[in-house]
Amino acid sequence: MSSAMLELILEATLDTLYMVGISGLIAAALGLPLGVLLYVTRPGQILAQPSTHHVLGMITNIGRSIPFIILLVALIPVTRMLVGTSIGTSAASVPLTIAAIPFVARLVEGALNEVPPGLVEAAQSMGATPYQIITKVLLPEARGGIITGLTITVVTLVSYSAMAGAVGGGGLGDLGIRYGYHRYNPTIMLITVVILVVMVQGFQSLGDTLVRKSDHK
Repeated sequence: MSSAMLELILEATLDTLYMVGISGLIAAALGLPLGVLLYVTRPGQILAQPSTHHVLGMITNIGRSIPFIILLVALIPVTRMLVGTSIGTSAASVPLTIAAIPFVARLVEGALNEVPPGLVEAAQSMGATPYQIITKVLLPEARGGIITGLTITVVTLVSYSAMAGAVGGGGLGDLGIRYGYHRYNPTIMLITVVILVVMVQGFQSLGDTLVRKSDHK
């Protein structure tokens, strides 16, 4: 294999890590509070607002129900407005982020569901405010589940980034399509698949390690 091809593989790998990293960080920053809001605004919860919960739930469900490849195309005008182009890694990060936010939110909500209600009731009986309950009880108790959810999100983003590469998003998906499929080079296809598998295994192992370290029970 030529040095030029090795450089292309390295560049594509870094592009994929860039897309996953940027979209994962932004999705976590926005999806985490959204997931908390979905949980605490439920009827019977500490900040019960049924109408707010219904609206947030509906928006989240709509975001999760749109297939990524359709979202990728539908957001082209928004992507072009935000980053000035609809192709490349920065452009692909926009739909990746938007697709991941509702995904993170539901996973965070699910992790919070695992917190024993008795802990919240005990905190309320001691006069804790809703903010204190969220930051001192809910989030610490659900830390392992949240990390697991974020790990699942990152792994999903790896596969989504490969899909984005098929329509000009760059990264390993773009490399596999242009040099592997269109040029009938099965070696390149195999290399991209192996790198993606290793990447997923690495993220999963890191997530599992963080979960073990965060387990305080």
